[in-house]
Amino acid sequence: MNIKSSWPKISIVTPSYNQADFLETTIQSILSQNYPNLEYIIIDGGSTDGSVEIIKKYESHLHFWCSEPDNGQYDAINKGFAQTSGEILAWLNSDDVYFPWTLKTVASIMTELPEVQWLTSLNLCVVDYQGISFRFHAMPGYSKDAFLDGGYVPWDANAMGWLQQESTFWTRSLWNASGAALSPKLRLAGDFELWARFFQHAELYTTFSPLSSFRMQEAQRSRQQADYLREVRHVLETMRTQCAWSPQRMRALLKAFKIFKFPKLRTLFRPLYSYTGKRIYRDQEETTSACWRVEEYPFFHY
Repeated sequence: MNIKSSWPKISIVTPSYNQADFLETTIQSILSQNYPNLEYIIIDGGSTDGSVEIIKKYESHLHFWCSEPDNGQYDAINKGFAQTSGEILAWLNSDDVYFPWTLKTVASIMTELPEVQWLTSLNLCVVDYQGISFRFHAMPGYSKDAFLDGGYVPWDANAMGWLQQESTFWTRSLWNASGAALSPKLRLAGDFELWARFFQHAELYTTFSPLSSFRMQEAQRSRQQADYLREVRHVLETMRTQCAWSPQRMRALLKAFKIFKFPKLRTLFRPLYSYTGKRIYRDQEETTSACWRVEEYPFFHY
């Protein structure tokens, strides 16, 4: 049997600009998995810090790479995806990393469960500048309704958390249906705007498996919180208008009174207060018949 053809082709794009301190670790986190059907693209924005020399060390393992000026991160990512032909897509920024099991876990889930058009992790890992893990954030769940309610707005005290870009994978069919490009109009929240479009076409499925780690460092664009949040709120208002969405008043009221703290009341009001998510778990994992299954479950905005 052709091992390569037995695994779906995964296309990963890494945009980079003067990230020599982290770039090689990112590259190694992908290539060291020895995924048999990988299409890896690096789009460098014309770095002058030694990044190009690092890329050249690995060019025999790359499907495509270039180093030239671009119009920012999202332009670089779009340029990279234009070079891809994979069935499963994602991008990994040049300071973040995948875990050793990431690609085969994603491929296994999305092959065995073709209804999964996009996938993310419920367990979000954050590492410091040196790559030392200091935080795991467990998300209760993801759904379109929770997204519309503002449940995944980063740095918002009323949100559940965030949708981790580096842990999110999707199919080419969803990418094409959603416009096949990140918005050139946004400077910071292009990932959030892409999720808004994805939610218009498909449900988001989740896995308990951690898939990546996000690195904290001073040069991050996402540290520009005020500008990022301004873009996010504009994206949300646009999506809400398109969906003719309005807040579920009872849900907002129950959240304000922190009903979730009282188990009996939480059970009573669950149909009004909860969201519905879809998570994937491993069944019969101790046998050769191990398989993935989907569970629909209620979750709460704690």
